Parts: sequence; structure tokens; C-alpha cells
Amino acid sequence: MSEIQSCFKRYEKKYLITKEQYRVLLSGMMPYMKPDEHPVYTVNNIYYDTENFDLIRTSLEKPVYKEKLRMRSYGIPKNGDTVFVELKKKFDGVVYKRRITMDVQDAVLYLAGLRKGDGSQISREIDYFRKLYKPTPKVLISYDREAYSAADGSELRITFDTALRARSYDLDLRLGTYGVLFPTEDICLMEIKIPGAAPMWLAELLSDNGVFPTSFSKYGTYYKQFILSGESLIISKEVNLSA
Repeated sequence: MSEIQSCFKRYEKKYLITKEQYRVLLSGMMPYMKPDEHPVYTVNNIYYDTENFDLIRTSLEKPVYKEKLRMRSYGIPKNGDTVFVELKKKFDGVVYKRRITMDVQDAVLYLAGLRKGDGSQISREIDYFRKLYKPTPKVLISYDREAYSAADGSELRITFDTALRARSYDLDLRLGTYGVLFPTEDICLMEIKIPGAAPMWLAELLSDNGVFPTSFSKYGTYYKQFILSGESLIISKEVNLSA
């Protein structure tokens, strides 16, 4: 089993593409990319914010520096399963992600201020963030991910996220991935994660197919579409889209 990485520093470029563009890009990149060890999985995130959503509101203003706190799982965790508590920062276009692992029930208590962290430097940074903002869980966002890494062993990764769904109630990763689909049902979000410049083959593939980077935040999009507008949706647990 591969070692769990706790620190990341990279550029992350996002692209909103159609299903046809997805098929063309996937075909074009396959000589250079390979499926991850676990290529298809569901990602679940609970985003923490202040009472008045100050963190996401600031982020949407596109400042030079921004940060956010979330709890992440791959698949639906049960008590005893490991989740990630992540502090994600972006400065001048570079993304810095630092995370610790905990059992899901311990992570819930930790982020509620009811237990201590693991004593690591990253845990102390998360503690400082919590004391500064006093965040609480606000939105749970899930999506199905298809992931690829560079065949030559470089740090390039490309992911495709589909079936984005979210809810602002039942904020517990153990309850499942049901929620409202957004921004539209057929959207595909491609992300390119790389420590430096993209290889020439990738730049040409994107250019030849008219695919250009965009500014897109999953949490920010849900906030604008449903929370800021005052729209409230309750989705049955039967809409759960992952096993």
C-alpha cells in the first residue's frame, strides 16, 4: 500500500468540459498517462466555515492568499475508518495542502474542539486556524473521480470529477453522498495538478480542442447557487449515488 502523503505544493488548473471533450482528451492523453492504483473512487468533503461564511466569501473575491479547512474521505467511512483533516492554502497561484489522518469519529470531535490533535506541526497549524476562525461544518460535497498519473513517473496528475452533489444538512461523512446535483447534471470538471509547467503534449492537446482553464470552486459554486440565493433543498437519502 502506498505511503500517505501529508504535504502538497503544486499548481492546480481547472477546466469545465463536456462529455464529448472528456472522451477526446482521455484518448489523446493515454499515451502519456496511466490510471492511478485506485483509478475510480468517490471523494467526500465537509467544508468548515465561519457562521457568516466569511471564508468562502473571501475566496470568491479571488484574493492573492486564501485558505480553507475540510474533512475528506474516499468512499463512505464507517466508525474506525480513516479520514483526512486538511488545511488548504493558495498563494499567488500555488496550492499548499497539509493534512493529518484520524479515525472519523475522532476527526469529528477534534474539529468540534472536543479532543486534541496528534501534536504534529500540521495539527498545530489546524489548531491555530480553528482558534482564529472558529469554523463549523457548513457544506458536504461529493463527486465521483477518475484519476490518472504520468506514465514517465513525473508528478503530473489529471483527474475528472463528475456527478457533483452537495447538501448543507446531515453534515456527517458517514451518512452517505446524497445531495443536489450542481452546477448542472452533465458537467465534468477536469483538474491538472503539476509542480511546474505543463508538458508540450498536454498544452497542445488542450489548445487543439479549445479547452481553456477556468476559475471554479465546488464549495463556492454551491454557496452562490443555493446558500447565497436562499434556496433550500432537501434530498432524500435514496438519491445516494455511490455504493
